[in-house]
Amino acid sequence: MMELEFKRFANGPLRVLCLGAHSDDIEIGCGGTVLRMAEQFGEQLDVRWVVMSGVGERKSEAENSARRFLANVRHAQCDIHGFRDGFFPQSWGEIKEVFEGLKTGYAPDVVFTHHRDDRHQDHRIVSDLTWNTFRNHLILEFEIPKFDGDLGSPNVFVPLAEETASRKVTHILESFPSQGGKHWFTGDTFQALLRIRGLESGGRERHAEAFYARKLLLL
Repeated sequence: MMELEFKRFANGPLRVLCLGAHSDDIEIGCGGTVLRMAEQFGEQLDVRWVVMSGVGERKSEAENSARRFLANVRHAQCDIHGFRDGFFPQSWGEIKEVFEGLKTGYAPDVVFTHHRDDRHQDHRIVSDLTWNTFRNHLILEFEIPKFDGDLGSPNVFVPLAEETASRKVTHILESFPSQGGKHWFTGDTFQALLRIRGLESGGRERHAEAFYARKLLLL
């Protein structure tokens, strides 16, 4: 299989925009990839981390988690918004304004966002607005395991060393104690998905995160 890799431009850092509907979505969807990119690029990585719904305890958890995942990223900004969980369709206009602000204030090389076929309405709103806002960018859509059973067949895989995969899971479990009572929010859930995607990738590592790329320009 042909292998491609992230590469920064000579005149600046690699700019990465991470968009999540809820406080733990980015971590679950692409946290391992962010950790790997931080190891690979170090000070030459610029990350904008944007969470649309985080209030009270959930906001504190999101901020703490972002600090963990971005600890080795020199240029990082974390924005936590307070839109109501589960009601994004009713707040579409206000969320759209947030995206418009992102478009004028940041020029990402890579955008991570939710998968368009995710069954959670908040996730789909974020995905749709990502594509509506960033029309000439590499967008990789991540997946969130849930009760709805909406996992699909992703076409892009990022292999993760076992240590990186374990660090991702540990960070998630320790950063979001408020979610510990949910039956799906467990280490074996996250490890299982990483292992399955690692198997599917056929790569050199046993674990991987998976994404959907609708458009990719090869030169």
